[in-house]
Amino acid sequence: MSIIQARLLDIGYGATPIIQGLSFAPPAGQVTALIGPNGCGKSTLLKAFARILKPAKGELTLDGQAYAGLSARDLARKVAFLPQVLPIPEGVSVRQLVAYGRSPHNSLWGRLSGADRSQVAAAMQRMELDGLADRALADLSGGQRQRVWLAMVLAQDADVVLLDEPTTYLDISHQVELLDLMRELAAQGKTVITVLHDINQACRYADHLAIMHSGKLVADGAPEAVITAERVRQVFDVQVQILREPVAGTPMCVVERSTRGGTGAG
Repeated sequence: MSIIQARLLDIGYGATPIIQGLSFAPPAGQVTALIGPNGCGKSTLLKAFARILKPAKGELTLDGQAYAGLSARDLARKVAFLPQVLPIPEGVSVRQLVAYGRSPHNSLWGRLSGADRSQVAAAMQRMELDGLADRALADLSGGQRQRVWLAMVLAQDADVVLLDEPTTYLDISHQVELLDLMRELAAQGKTVITVLHDINQACRYADHLAIMHSGKLVADGAPEAVITAERVRQVFDVQVQILREPVAGTPMCVVERSTRGGTGAG
């Protein structure tokens, strides 16, 4: 069970600052959902956790060790990242792409062991890809490709799983399957950090919410502790009623109207 900690991070793209002075420690072994309006820094923070972006200031640590002291291989063994925009490599089959998830664990020569092959097979079975194993990734639909990339992340078997808008391209059935999968990973002791746009999905499936706005962490905690009508109005510019979700009993936002451009837009 690995612990990521961010201390006073400043992150941006070139001279454009996105995140300023952010400190955050997602709880280990739980599902944390990053929520907030477009452009608030959710994906930027996730990329910093994956060491794709280097903070201009501040420090990131994994299990107490500074990111700067971790080799790429060591980090990949502990942290798996599924980005928002996924490439479509030509000539790569479904099975081959899922097997790439075992690269951080492979021998020097990159050969799969029996345990590696078992991990790949289990990941493909979990994402219902057995019938597509020999198909080229480029020939699949967007939803099917998303499931293949998710299987690769599962095969990687990292302690920390970072998912940037993972429900994109998925129909409602596969969205629910993915959200259930996040719960399974947390039950196995993995730390899951995901960007979600659907507040109600985040409240139902995440243990912990981190609400971001304008590059800052506005609030974090259990959904019932941080989701209020006033906070949703301030962050998302919508007036809502907070009800109890009838199945899970978690907070559910019912939108009344947009406050953008009107009185009390905050």
